[in-house]
Amino acid sequence: MPKELAVNSDQTLAFETDCHLFQDCGYPAPSLWSFQFEPIFSIGGFEFNKPALLAILGSLLVVGFFWAAFGKAKVVPGKLQMVAEVLYDFVRTGIGRAVIGKQAESFVPLLVTLFFTVWMFNLWAVVPVAQLPASSIIAYPIALALVVWVTYMTVTFKTNGFVGGIRNLCVPGGLPKPIYVIVTPIELLSNVFLRPFTLAVRLFANMFAGHVLILVFLIGAWYMLGTVVGTFFAFGSLFMTLVITVFELFIQALQAYVFTILTATYISGALEEPH
Repeated sequence: MPKELAVNSDQTLAFETDCHLFQDCGYPAPSLWSFQFEPIFSIGGFEFNKPALLAILGSLLVVGFFWAAFGKAKVVPGKLQMVAEVLYDFVRTGIGRAVIGKQAESFVPLLVTLFFTVWMFNLWAVVPVAQLPASSIIAYPIALALVVWVTYMTVTFKTNGFVGGIRNLCVPGGLPKPIYVIVTPIELLSNVFLRPFTLAVRLFANMFAGHVLILVFLIGAWYMLGTVVGTFFAFGSLFMTLVITVFELFIQALQAYVFTILTATYISGALEEPH
């Protein structure tokens, strides 16, 4: 249940569970406490908490699903293998081949892994008990974006060599030479630094905002209970929670798609010969 936040002299968090409308307490709005979790256990300076558990479980579920589907693949697929093949082909054809082209095959495993890992991280937001998208914790989008950035840089220089790779990243073709004085630094900043940053922040911001929005209405439903009038509005707030949750399901899949298709776009650009 939602709880009213109070901070004691030791900066630890304490909550009240009996805070309702028309009582001597304010609305316990979502804040930092919504994303702070006590460690499940700690070893030295390392703390293992709920988001870390969800990230590991999400990764294991993705691996386990495809392992179970393709571990003993059959010519005539069963139901699980058929579902996995449809999902795999969606990423392979709809993202890999559509964006990268004939050279996509060697990158399909990466794209499939990214798509379903991001999607699973996002889906934790609507799973009972979990109720937190792992990607709303900035560390996980950053880690995924770093995987994309390392792949992007590696493919760029492996395909074009050092000089060709620099030209690929910084020197777009077909422009008047004086323009390159302005364009080259901008291209370097955009391709090398801003791409991984925006890739991580886009995913994080969408999942963070969606989780906060759900909490606003869910806590509001609890807060307004206690009186006849308040209970009436509580049902309205609960209804909005359900509506936003359904919309969030769409956003979760969309963000996984956007993350993966941008990755494919970067790889496609890395494979292009510099002009």
